[in-house]
Amino acid sequence: MPDFISKSIASPWPRQDSRSVTRALFTMPDYSVRANAGMRSSRNAQPPNHRTHILESLTPAQRNAHNAKLSSYAHRPIAFLFRYIRLHPVAHLIVLCSVLAAVGCALGSQYAIKHLIDVLATGRHHPGPLWSAFALLVGLIAADNLLWRVGGWVAAHTFVAVTGDLRRDLFQYLIGHSPTYYSEKQPGTLASRITATSNAVYTSENTMAWNVLPPCIAVMGAILMIIVVNPLMAAGLLGCSAVLSVILFKLAGRGSARHHAFAAKAAAVDGELVDVIGNMGLVRAFGMTLREQKRFGATVKAEMDARQQSLLYLEKLRLLHAVITAMLSAGLLGWALWLWDQGRATSGDIVLVSSLGFTILHGTRDLAVALVDVTQHVARLSEAVKTLLEPHGMQDRSDAQPLSAKGGRVAFERVTFAYPHRRAILDHFDLHIEPGQRVGLIGKSGAGKSTVLALLQRFYDTQDGVVKVDGQDVKTITQDSLRHAIALVPQDISLLHRTIYDNIAYGRPDATRDEVLAAARDARCAEFIEAMPEGYDTIVGDRGVKLSGGQRQRIAIARAILKDAPILLLDEATSALDSASEEAIQSALDRLMVGRTVIAIAHRLSTLRNFDRIIVMSNGKVIDDGSPEVLRNRPGLYRDLLAKQHGRHHAAPDGNTPTGERVA
Repeated sequence: MPDFISKSIASPWPRQDSRSVTRALFTMPDYSVRANAGMRSSRNAQPPNHRTHILESLTPAQRNAHNAKLSSYAHRPIAFLFRYIRLHPVAHLIVLCSVLAAVGCALGSQYAIKHLIDVLATGRHHPGPLWSAFALLVGLIAADNLLWRVGGWVAAHTFVAVTGDLRRDLFQYLIGHSPTYYSEKQPGTLASRITATSNAVYTSENTMAWNVLPPCIAVMGAILMIIVVNPLMAAGLLGCSAVLSVILFKLAGRGSARHHAFAAKAAAVDGELVDVIGNMGLVRAFGMTLREQKRFGATVKAEMDARQQSLLYLEKLRLLHAVITAMLSAGLLGWALWLWDQGRATSGDIVLVSSLGFTILHGTRDLAVALVDVTQHVARLSEAVKTLLEPHGMQDRSDAQPLSAKGGRVAFERVTFAYPHRRAILDHFDLHIEPGQRVGLIGKSGAGKSTVLALLQRFYDTQDGVVKVDGQDVKTITQDSLRHAIALVPQDISLLHRTIYDNIAYGRPDATRDEVLAAARDARCAEFIEAMPEGYDTIVGDRGVKLSGGQRQRIAIARAILKDAPILLLDEATSALDSASEEAIQSALDRLMVGRTVIAIAHRLSTLRNFDRIIVMSNGKVIDDGSPEVLRNRPGLYRDLLAKQHGRHHAAPDGNTPTGERVA
C-alpha cells in the first residue's frame, strides 16, 4: 500500500494545525502510572500519545469551545457519526472509491456476459470476439475481487481507529462532568453507553460501506445500462423501484420508536447488572439473591419484549418487500421474453436486462433492509450520546488561570450552598485559615463539614459567596491546578483496579520508585505490602476489595504523602484503623502535616488534640472556634462531645481505646 495511505490510516492529521488540534483534543493516555526508573510489572507502560500533549497545552477557552462542540452532538447522532468519518478523510475516500469501482466492475461483468452470449448466439466461429469477451469478463471479475479486498483492508484499519477516537473522546468528556451528574446516573449505564456508542458507530460504518453504498451504486448503474439497452423498460423499472423504496422507507421510519425503546431497555439491563454485582456483599448480607434474580428477570423480560417488537417489525418489512419483489421480477422477465418474441431484443439483451432488473429489485430490498438496520444502530447511538454528552454543569472559565501562589491560605466568605433539590447546607458561612494552620472540623451529621471540603476542591460551585485559595477565587482558577495543590485522604477510600504501586503513585505520577516506596514506609503500609506474594505489583481489585479497610486507608495516606501538596484534607483519615494502627499512623500524619495547611474532619477528638484550631459547626454555620485547650474549658458542643468520649474510654471493659462516638 502507498505510504500516504498508510499515514492517513495511522494518523488522522498530517500536521499540527487548528484542525489537527480539533481532532486530537479529547484523547486521554491509556497507559498506567509507572515509576520513572526500576519498575518491573507484567503490564508495561505505553508511551504517551502526542495528542495528549496537545490537550494539555490548550487554554481553558479552547477546551470549553471543544467541549461545547461535542455537547452540541447530544441530539444529533448522525452528525456525531460523520464527525469521526471526517477525521480520516483519505482512508474513507479510498473505501468509497474501492466500493464504487468494485460495483462498477460487477455491473460491467454483466455486460460482458451479454456480449459473450450475443457472440455465441450468432453461431459463427470467430475466436477474436469470443475470447475478447471472455477476457473482459475474467478481468472484470478479478478486478472486482481485488477492489473489495483493498476496501476491506483499509476499512479494517480505519473503522477500528474511528472507534478508538470515539471512546477516548467520550471518556474525556465523561470525566469532565460534575459530581451532581454522577449522583443522578447509574455508573453501569454510563460505562455501557460508551461501549454501545462505539459498537453502534462501528456497525453503522460497516453497514453503510458494505450494505448501503453498494446497492445504491448498483441500482443507479443498472438503470443507466438499461437505459442504453431499452429506455422504455428502464423507465418502468425506475418507477417501480422508486415506489417500492418510498413505501419501505416510510414504513421503516415508523419503526424508529421501537428501536429507541429497545436501546433504552438494553441500557437498563447493563445498569442493573453493574449495580447488583457492585453491591453483591449487600445483596447476600440481606439474603436478597432470589429477589434480585426476580428483579433482574423482569428487567431482561422488558428488554426481550422490546427487542422482539423491533425485530418483528423488520420481518414484516422484509416480507412485504419479498412479495412485491417477486411480482415485479415475474413481470420484468415476462416483458423481456415478449420483446424477444417480437424480435426487438437479442438473447444477450434478455439476459442483461433480466440480470440488471434483478440487481435493481434486490438492490432496493438490500438498501431498505440495510437502512432499517442503520436506523436501529442510530437509535442506540442517539440514546447513548444524549446521556453522555449532556452539557457540563461546571467547567473552567474561559479566562481561568493556574493557581499562582501555593502558600495554603484558605477563605470562605459568606458562602451559601445547597445541593440540587435540597435545603441550604451552608448559610452565609465564613472561615479563614492561615497558611500552615491545622484546623479540625467537628459537628453533628449534616452540619456541612464534608461540604466545606467539597467546595474547597470545587467539586461544586457556591450559590453565593466566594471560596478563595491564596486570595484567588476558586472559580477563576483552573480546576486541575487547584486540585494539584490539594491532597485528600477521604473516608470512603477509592482505589483503582490496578497494582498497589500504581495506586500510591497516583498521587504524583512522575515520582521515582524510591519516592513511592518512601511514602509507603511513612504511611506504615510497606510491611503488609512486602508480605504479599506480588508485593507492590499486587492487584487490589475493584475499589480495593482485596485489601482490608485499614490497608486501603494507609495506601490513601501514602498517596497523599507522595503528592506533597501545600493543602491537606483529612476526612476521617483514621476511621478504618484499629487503635494500634492508628497510633502507628498518627506519627506519619504528624510529619505529613508539618508546614502545610490542614483541614481535618474527625469523629475521634483525640486525633485533633495537637491542632491549632477546632471549628465547631451546626446547621451550616460556625458556632465555636478556638484551640483545643480553649474549647475544652468553655461550655459548648466540643466539651460535651469530649466528655462523652472520655466517659466511653473509661467505660471500656477491655481497657483498650474505644472507637468513640461518631459525630462527623
